[in-house]
Amino acid sequence: MTGRHGRGIRIAVAAAVAAALVAGGGVVAVQALDGGGGSAPVAAPSPSPDPVVRVDPSIVHASEEQGKTVNLTIDDGPDPTWTPKVLDLLAQHHAKAVFCMVGPNAQAHPALVKQVVAGGHRLCDHSVHHDTGMDKKPLAYQQSEILDAQRMIEQAAGDGAEVQYYRAPGGAFTPESRQIAAEHGMRPLGWNVDPDDWKRPGVDAIVAAVQNGMAKGTGPTVLFHDGGGDRSQTYQALERLLPWFEQQGYHYGFPQV
Repeated sequence: MTGRHGRGIRIAVAAAVAAALVAGGGVVAVQALDGGGGSAPVAAPSPSPDPVVRVDPSIVHASEEQGKTVNLTIDDGPDPTWTPKVLDLLAQHHAKAVFCMVGPNAQAHPALVKQVVAGGHRLCDHSVHHDTGMDKKPLAYQQSEILDAQRMIEQAAGDGAEVQYYRAPGGAFTPESRQIAAEHGMRPLGWNVDPDDWKRPGVDAIVAAVQNGMAKGTGPTVLFHDGGGDRSQTYQALERLLPWFEQQGYHYGFPQV
């Protein structure tokens, strides 16, 4: 349509669009509508909303429950040898744990991830490559390490299971990595007692480190490993520690989310 009638219709339509946008809180800008230099208000793109922080980005150590609790956290799996043994032992003691999984391990052993979920345990993202120096790497690298691992773990778990925590390898958190995790529903997860079981210092040393740390009131979250190598010492230490926790009046909890 040309001439004054066509121009008038275009301006009327643009004005109606602008009025509707203003009424709805939209953004209005001015832009030419025809080749004759005429202009009228039309919709301009609204700015993208800020990412939603779904959970607290601070590093959590405390338990969800009050009282004398212990939070068991188990890293670096799942492992086809040690994860089933640890799961069986936990079941015998009605104990719950957070399993901090390396993405490719979860991808390689989806049945174990499903077994963890079916046992009432929780999932934690422990990155893709377990890079303890990732806090020195570019932000894009940190983001891919976190989000790619989350995707791998959730796909392996299936049935809408969620990864509720993110633990940086070696504690290599950054403010940005914590924010990324929180924006995707994962609470950054720390620890209070680390018996260095991954170094295989001996079963007695692992047991003593945990008992001493708990006796000092260091905090409820204890770090163990079911992946990354021979975990026979960790398993034997858990055989002794789980009855000890119960004898000392601890009950098993989960870290806050």
